[in-house]
Amino acid sequence: MSVRNKIIEPNGVFFISFTCARWLPLFELTDGYDAVYNWFNYLKQQNHHIVAYVIMPSHIHVMIAFRTSQKKIHTIVGNGKRFMAYDLVKKLAAKGHQNLLNEMASWVNATDRLENKLHQVFEPSFDRKDCYSIRFMEQKANYIHLNPCKAGLAKIPEEYIHSSARYYYTGEQGVYPVITYMELQDIDLSL
Repeated sequence: MSVRNKIIEPNGVFFISFTCARWLPLFELTDGYDAVYNWFNYLKQQNHHIVAYVIMPSHIHVMIAFRTSQKKIHTIVGNGKRFMAYDLVKKLAAKGHQNLLNEMASWVNATDRLENKLHQVFEPSFDRKDCYSIRFMEQKANYIHLNPCKAGLAKIPEEYIHSSARYYYTGEQGVYPVITYMELQDIDLSL
């Protein structure tokens, strides 16, 4: 999958966003939030850390602390999107959304079709910002957690279930456990 700018650093904290194709609410339509949590589990198994996240109906914002690994960070994100896409397509088929799957198949460009890509599930690239300071991480965590409120999905951030806001605002872990950017200071990411 293409990336606007390849991440050349071997480790670090990054704010990453990616969107479902044409802003379709695929996570909501499929109840496919577990596809993202499975990717988070994979990241944790590789010793990376989920710092903050929100899974919106049509897109994801996540702050990840990547440790140095054999795979490049943009490859890890691209592979994550690919496996989430397989899961979402399977769920769409199981729920009988064949017309939508046909439409998503028509969006695949000729180059990707040659590589056997069947459906355009996500926009082809992802956005990322390097998080070099605590102040910037705090700004991004606030942006992540306020996203459902801006979209009218929650009145207060900690109400939205598919977010790390509950931990940040109340100290109680939510659906998926995270480590805050303040707790992250004690971890050496270069290992």
